[in-house]
Amino acid sequence: MNTSDQTPSDLLRSALAADSARPLVTYYDDATGERVELSVATFANWVAKTANLVQDDLAAQPGDRLALLLPAHWQTAVWLFACFATGVVADCTGGRDAAAGADLVVSGPDELAAARACPGERVALSLRPLGARFPEPPEGFLDYAAEVPGQGDHFTPYAPVTGDAPALRVDGEELTGREVVARARADAERRGLDAGSRLLSTLPYDTWEGLSAGLLAPLAAGASVVLCRHAERLDQAAAARRRESEHVTHTAG
Repeated sequence: MNTSDQTPSDLLRSALAADSARPLVTYYDDATGERVELSVATFANWVAKTANLVQDDLAAQPGDRLALLLPAHWQTAVWLFACFATGVVADCTGGRDAAAGADLVVSGPDELAAARACPGERVALSLRPLGARFPEPPEGFLDYAAEVPGQGDHFTPYAPVTGDAPALRVDGEELTGREVVARARADAERRGLDAGSRLLSTLPYDTWEGLSAGLLAPLAAGASVVLCRHAERLDQAAAARRRESEHVTHTAG
C-alpha cells in the first residue's frame, strides 16, 4: 500500500509498480459458467482502452456524470476505473432517474429501457462470456465490445485528475477521489486485508459496500477479489470448493 496515493487511479498505478502480473479480479458468472481472471496489467490495459473511448470517442469532460447501469462484473470494474482515469463522475445509483440526470450512460442488456432516458451518449455491454458483442447492437447504443478493441493501450488525460475532484456517486452521496481512497483503505483495514488476501464478494455494485468489497478495498490493500455473479445458484458444496480452489481468505455477501 502506497500511502501517498490520492486517487483511485493512483492505487492502480501503485499496484502495477508493485506486481503487475498478480491476479486482481477473478470473475465468475454462475448462470453461464464463465470464469475470467485479470492480472493487474490486463485490468489496467482494459481501463486504458476504455478511458480512451470515454475521452476521445464519447467526448466526455472531467466532471461529466456517467450512469453505470451494470451488475457486479469485471467489465463494470473496468468502466469504474475508466471514469476515475478521465475525471468523469461514476454514478452507481442505478435506474432511470440516474440515467436521465447523466451526461452519458453505460448499460447492460437488462437495463436498456432505463438507459434510454439518458439524453447523451449511450453504450451497451452484452455481458456475454469472453466480452462478446451483441448479435445486433441495441438501437441508439454503441456496442462496447465493437468499439473498445481499437482503442489505444495507454491513456493520458487531457487534464490532470486530482484527489479533490468528484469521482463517485453512490448511496446518495458524492465522493471525491481522495475520499474514495480513504474509505477503501479504512475498509481494507477493517476487513483485515493485506497483500495476498483473496476476498470473495457476491455483493452488487450499486452500494459502497459492494464496490469496496468487490474491488476498491482489495486494491488498496494489495489484495485481490473473486467477484461472483448469480452465486445463489451454487449449492454449499460447490461454494466451498470454489473458496478452496481460489484460495479465498475473506468473504463478503
